[in-house]
Amino acid sequence: PGFSEIKYSCLLFLGSHDSFSYWVDEKSPVGPDQATAIKRLARISLVKKIMKKWSVTQNLTFKEQLEGGIRYFDLRVSSKPGEIGQEIYFIHGLFGIKVWDGLKEINTFLEQHPKEVIFLDFNHFYAMDDSHHFFLINRIHSAFGSKLCPVECVEYVTLQYMWDNKHQVLIFYHYPLYQEYPFLWPGNKMPAPWANTTNVHKLLQFLETTLEERSRYGTFHVSQAILTPRVKTIARHLIRGLKNTLVHRNLPMILNWVKAQKPGVMGVNIITSDFVELVDFAATVIALNDLLLEEDESTS
Repeated sequence: PGFSEIKYSCLLFLGSHDSFSYWVDEKSPVGPDQATAIKRLARISLVKKIMKKWSVTQNLTFKEQLEGGIRYFDLRVSSKPGEIGQEIYFIHGLFGIKVWDGLKEINTFLEQHPKEVIFLDFNHFYAMDDSHHFFLINRIHSAFGSKLCPVECVEYVTLQYMWDNKHQVLIFYHYPLYQEYPFLWPGNKMPAPWANTTNVHKLLQFLETTLEERSRYGTFHVSQAILTPRVKTIARHLIRGLKNTLVHRNLPMILNWVKAQKPGVMGVNIITSDFVELVDFAATVIALNDLLLEEDESTS
């Protein structure tokens, strides 16, 4: 049977952190996800340029990420306060592209690759009331239609199940309105514990600890292999930015940790990182899934 019969919660998938942040708009106001002090400072154009260096966590567009093997997308969204209408944008400090444009780009890939399946995790919402949510949810439905997989027991979801039903998209929606739509999975089915550290050793210990607790919950699971800059980190390395300060230096250790993992009920399920193209995460993920398949075949 191969991969198609293995539960999705046991396979290993590659994800990107702040997946949409490859383009942010320096000209628009600072987003409502930022503190008031930052909003005041950002009136200075140089501050916005520096913010951009720390807001961008990916270099690749959705299409390029999909072609590179990314199947889980971490999405934070916001309305633009003061803008007429209910348009919703991606956000990470600065506003990104319209969500609708991103969804269309993803759908084009899925149309061309009908056997591919993706996870879209809408986990942070800013400056949005229920009417904004209704607008966004309608956009999601318009983009994907019957490709959307209705909520099901996590244990049932396999590639074969998705193919049989012609589903390609699982949407996780961390807001109570998910209950009104059969195609919105509750956010608690996609926990993504966050280490919030600049220290790579603390990060790896945190990833280990949260994995050990995973099997209790019967959910998917995101291991966020990301280091988070503190204010003093940003102040010390203003011009270098996130990529050159935290990411380049620590990616080899993070990749080594990933290589040592095993997928499975107790194992790694979805791994997210910044600048996913910097090391060959995809090849590592494929190799680990092959290992799971070999074990599965030897026990059956």
